[in-house]
Amino acid sequence: MDTIGHHYIAEASGCKPNVIGKVEAVERILVRAAEVAGVQVWSISFHRFDPNGVSGVVVISESHLSLHTWPEVGYVALDIFTCGDTAKPERAVQWALKEFGATNVHITEVTRGLEEGDRVFFHSIVTWEEELLRRAVNGQRTLTRSSTRRPVPYRTGRRRADASGTDRRPPAKRKG
Repeated sequence: MDTIGHHYIAEASGCKPNVIGKVEAVERILVRAAEVAGVQVWSISFHRFDPNGVSGVVVISESHLSLHTWPEVGYVALDIFTCGDTAKPERAVQWALKEFGATNVHITEVTRGLEEGDRVFFHSIVTWEEELLRRAVNGQRTLTRSSTRRPVPYRTGRRRADASGTDRRPPAKRKG
């Protein structure tokens, strides 16, 4: 089954506020991430919010890299979408998260533009978490395609159990 693109959505925690709060640093990191992915940069636009935070986008020939930062809580919302066979979006994600100093990430990979020969397109979703600091301290690679992935159904998102071990979500409504 062929695919048109790969879309990575990362929730990065524990990021360095002195890095993610500076528009110049964030722009440099995201542009370099595009280069690491082997893609062509077409346009760059970044903005610093008062008093905190940066938003930006790097438009690439293969799609985009974008983010929003919250330095006051050490959080970055990162979005990288590439299409084609030559782009390496995983490398861009890994580079950016390392440069932001993320210690924990929740990543969703959306394989987009799947089709089975009938020109009806769909996507698949895989979600996983990484404790980047622990893995780095132990000399382990981070963000490899085979790292600590845990599939999570896209409809339900991450399940959290209460102290008794039961799911806290309300029961699904039945149709009809």
